[in-house]
Amino acid sequence: MRSLRARLLAWLLGGVLAVGAIGGFIVYRNALAEASEFFDYHLRQTALVLRDEPVEYQLAPRLAAPDASYDFVVQVWSLDGVRVYLSRPHALLPQLTTLGFSTVDTREGRWRVFGVQAERRVIQVAQPMSVRQERAAQLALETLKPFALLLPALALLIWLAVGRALKPLEGLTALVKARRVDALDPLPDAQLPAEVQPLVTALNDLLARLRGALGRERAFMADAAHELRTPLTALHLQLGMLARAGTESERAAAMDTLSAGVQRAIRLIEQMLSLARQEPRNDSPRAAVRLDELAREVVAELVPLADLRHIDLGVVAAAAVLVSADRDALRTLVRNLVDNAVRYTGDNGRVDVSVEALDACGRVTVSDDGPGIEPAERARVFDRFYRHAGTAVPGSGLGLAIVKTIADAHGASLQLAAGLNGRGLSVTVTFPRGVAPAAA
Repeated sequence: MRSLRARLLAWLLGGVLAVGAIGGFIVYRNALAEASEFFDYHLRQTALVLRDEPVEYQLAPRLAAPDASYDFVVQVWSLDGVRVYLSRPHALLPQLTTLGFSTVDTREGRWRVFGVQAERRVIQVAQPMSVRQERAAQLALETLKPFALLLPALALLIWLAVGRALKPLEGLTALVKARRVDALDPLPDAQLPAEVQPLVTALNDLLARLRGALGRERAFMADAAHELRTPLTALHLQLGMLARAGTESERAAAMDTLSAGVQRAIRLIEQMLSLARQEPRNDSPRAAVRLDELAREVVAELVPLADLRHIDLGVVAAAAVLVSADRDALRTLVRNLVDNAVRYTGDNGRVDVSVEALDACGRVTVSDDGPGIEPAERARVFDRFYRHAGTAVPGSGLGLAIVKTIADAHGASLQLAAGLNGRGLSVTVTFPRGVAPAAA
């Protein structure tokens, strides 16, 4: 049964029936015990009355015929074991047995017998056990009859109570079904049962995260559309210049300009895709990453670019540090920092990369001796597509925005400061506790 209502009704009604059956059995057992005690008393009293009578009266049928509904049978035996009297014929009767109470098995069933010895006789009063069982069943039925009559009313009450208890959940289900796809407002959680509150809270938390994700996507799409318009327009104009070129030298210059414009557009699109991939999410795979090894790999990858401009690029300190992170995302972070430093540092400049382990924290620092960033502008450089006015180096303004997104996803902090020898820029990424020095 997949229906919660059906499950509740089945368990509740099944429980009521089970309790009723157990209660009926207990009532029957109690009634049987009471009936046995009652009939044993009458067996004993009948036998004692007959014992105290004279012999001639012991054999009188009027004294040996108690209430027929009790089905008592009186037998009188001589001391040598001969039956001299039987009050009521039966197909099978218990034979002479011990004095006092006993239970005898016959082919007709079990009998309860009480025997007492008179002066020259043994008086035996017997009763079938089936009489007691029938009497106990009658008493149990009489006791359970009101409960049986009220059972349909109890079932109806349970059905109404379950329906009323599930009403808020049904209303919540109808509210969710009636929502539009773009309706991400929180669900109302007032007057809901305590058991449903955690579900609604979790749904509202999910809706809040969806609103944030959609908001970021809309902002990204708006920014992307705005930023792509300029390079695409420039490419269109450069194509026009190429078409109007009259000489070979003009055509070559137009081709160089067009190629540079295409390269800028390609880099812008790559940066935008990288930013979109690094949007905060909780499902990225995490593993132990060696920061020092990653820094060396990135530096080795970008050395050819640095050599073209005669920039001294290298790892000056590399402590063995492990951090739990998404390796691809962390590689993008370090690569963007080093790539930005190389691009914005002038010819014959210097870029240093260091990895440190401080109090179980991992720290990556990229420093250069380029033009740097004014302290008043450092807070804005992490905004998407932000570029300092007058910057001659081509770029998209997304490099540090990508770095901040990855750092936030890993719980790391960013700090900007002056670079080498008081010049340029130094970017430090400090990962939270939970990292540890790696084995040498």
